[in-house]
Amino acid sequence: MTLVEDFCPVPDIARTDMDAAVESARAAVGLPVGARVVAAMSGGVDSTVVAALLHKAGYDVVGVTLQLYDHGAALKKKGACCAGQDIHDARLAADMIGIPHYVLDYESRFKDAVIDQFADSYLKGQTPVPCIRCNQTVKFRDLLDVARDLGAEAMATGHYVRRAVAGNRSQMRKAIDHSRDQSYFLFATTQDQLDYLRFPLADLEKPQVRGVAAELGLKIAAKPDSQDICFVPSGDYRTLIDRLRPQGREAGEIVHMDGRVLGQHSGITDYTIGQRRGLNVAVGEPLFVTRLEPDTRRVVVGPREALLTASLTLEETNWLGDEATIREAAEAGAPVLARVRSTRQPSPARLRLIDGAISVAFDQGEEGVAPGQACALYDPADPDRVLGGGFIRDTTAAA
Repeated sequence: MTLVEDFCPVPDIARTDMDAAVESARAAVGLPVGARVVAAMSGGVDSTVVAALLHKAGYDVVGVTLQLYDHGAALKKKGACCAGQDIHDARLAADMIGIPHYVLDYESRFKDAVIDQFADSYLKGQTPVPCIRCNQTVKFRDLLDVARDLGAEAMATGHYVRRAVAGNRSQMRKAIDHSRDQSYFLFATTQDQLDYLRFPLADLEKPQVRGVAAELGLKIAAKPDSQDICFVPSGDYRTLIDRLRPQGREAGEIVHMDGRVLGQHSGITDYTIGQRRGLNVAVGEPLFVTRLEPDTRRVVVGPREALLTASLTLEETNWLGDEATIREAAEAGAPVLARVRSTRQPSPARLRLIDGAISVAFDQGEEGVAPGQACALYDPADPDRVLGGGFIRDTTAAA
């Protein structure tokens, strides 16, 4: 096990103008010096730098770390956030910065809101995004309530996203470093939550953040970024699903979209839309998973062009645009930029209201869209502005 003391600044970390970084953090908070701000501390470099900068800027900072699952098991996996090592790192960092620090046991809430939902989604043939659920529920709902109970005027996190104020409304915008931008994972942040949240790293790039950590003498300056799903320390999420939902291991058929039965599978939870590898069937052409049918336990496959999606339907929508509601925007056929994966650029589309449901119709079609994933919406006239989004309920294939 690598202890926090083993992490030390590496020689090529970029140095950052400390005064400029502090002023950037102060501008992001926008509150009088001395105001109480809760810093959500995961134990990583980003959230630790946030707490340190706010303390240096003169705020009354309180650090809070959430224990979200059995962190004893997660100690075996480097790069897992919120694990026991990370709690240890957050505690030591808070001591070094000189701020009070609390660890809250949210394991039960996290299991109900994130882990169980994750397993259920795969059982339904969906592809979930657990980080969004975690931000939507435990972090930006429950933790915000804790921050308010502590008398804080705002809560700050280490997310790479920008909060701006236009008139009397808060806007969510992409971070200056688009390669680190996390707005896709935060589309579900409500207007009330956004009014209370602060993101002090919006104007910094990751090398600069590490430079701040090194200059402040923080032990985590060179700590690796978190990777994979935090509550799957082995990196094998299917093992977790098998344990929580063993019924997902029921065998079924692999069927070509033209009706041919090509083979058998040992569990629908092994597959996601767009998957090519691991099908173990061959017909002389590349095949991709185009549809999952949990009721019949069928995995439907076809050529790549069958993955092209003309439109999708959203559920659990959130809206941060100028119109009062997303329904009004859909009724007006508002143009949007729709982003269906965090690693994919947004595509031009239009909102529609079809049979009472919010639909996103792509101008040119979009490939590999899977139910359960998120669709974040951006403003075509101002592509850095987040308009909201929703979770993908179903899709319509391109003609």
